[in-house]
Amino acid sequence: MSTEKRNALGRGLSALLNDSENVHSNKNHVSTEPEVNDLGSVNEIKLSEIEVNPFQPRTDFDQDALAELADSIKLQGLIQPITVRRLNAHSYQLISGERRFRASKLAGLTQIPAYVRTANDQQMLEMALIENIQRENLNAIEVALSFQRMIEECSLKQEELSERVSKNRSTVTNYLRLLKLPPAVQASIRDGQISMGHAKALITIDDPAKQIYLHQHIIQQGLSVRKTEELVRGMQRSSVKKEGKQPEPVSFQIQKIQDDLASKFSTRVKIKIVNQGKGTIEIPFLSEDDLSRILEIMDW
Repeated sequence: MSTEKRNALGRGLSALLNDSENVHSNKNHVSTEPEVNDLGSVNEIKLSEIEVNPFQPRTDFDQDALAELADSIKLQGLIQPITVRRLNAHSYQLISGERRFRASKLAGLTQIPAYVRTANDQQMLEMALIENIQRENLNAIEVALSFQRMIEECSLKQEELSERVSKNRSTVTNYLRLLKLPPAVQASIRDGQISMGHAKALITIDDPAKQIYLHQHIIQQGLSVRKTEELVRGMQRSSVKKEGKQPEPVSFQIQKIQDDLASKFSTRVKIKIVNQGKGTIEIPFLSEDDLSRILEIMDW
C-alpha cells in the first residue's frame, strides 16, 4: 500500500475515532485529487460533492432532532460514516445516512467519512430502503411506500420483497394494504395519531366512508386498538344483518354530494331519493359528544 493510500485511509479512521492528533497532522497535507478507495473502506468526502439519494424512503426529518445530532457532531465528530456510490471522480450519491448528512451540514462540516460502494439504481433503492428500515424509525406509511416502489420499480414479487427486507410476507402485505386506506387515514398513521394496530382494524372495513367515520372516532375518543377492533366487529355484524335487498344505485351527482358531506362531518352520510326529487339525508352519530360535534359544524 502506498503512502498516499495510507494517508487517505488514515484520514477516514481519524475522523471515525476522533483522533485529534492525526487530524491536526493531516491539515497540512493538501491534495487536489484525493484518492478514494471503492472497496468498502472509510473515505473523507467533501459534502459539496455528495447529492441526495432520489430513492430515499424517508421524507420527514425532525428539525429539532437534526439540530441535536448536529450539536453532537460538533462535539464528538460523526461516529457512523454514511454510505455513498461513486458517480465520477468528484461526484457521489447518497445510499443511506441522509439524516447524518443533513446534520453534518448543520454542524458546519465540509467533509464527512463515508463508505463508497458501486450500485445500480435497483441496488440503490433496495439498499436505501433496507438500511433505513434497520437504522431509522420510519413511519408505517413511509415503509409501505418504499415497499411499493421496490415492487413497481424493481419488478419484485411480494415473496422476493419479503426476502430482501427479512420480513414475513404477511408483514409486507399488511404494510402494502395501508396504501388502500383513504388519504386522511394514511396521514394520521404518518403523523402518529393512530397506530399500525388501529390501521389493521380499519383495513378490514370495505367502505371508505365508514373507515373515515371510525378513524375520526378513534382520534376523538382516544380509542385503544382493542376497542377499535370491537367496534369494527360490531359494524361488520350489523352490515351482515342488513344484507338481503340490495340498495338502489345512486347517481354520480348524489354520490359526490354524499362524499362531500361525509368529508365535512367526518362521518358516513347517506342520501335516499324517494321520488320526484324528494328524499332524506341520514347523518349517524356514535354518542352525545359526537352529535354535539356535528351540530357545531352545522352551526346549530
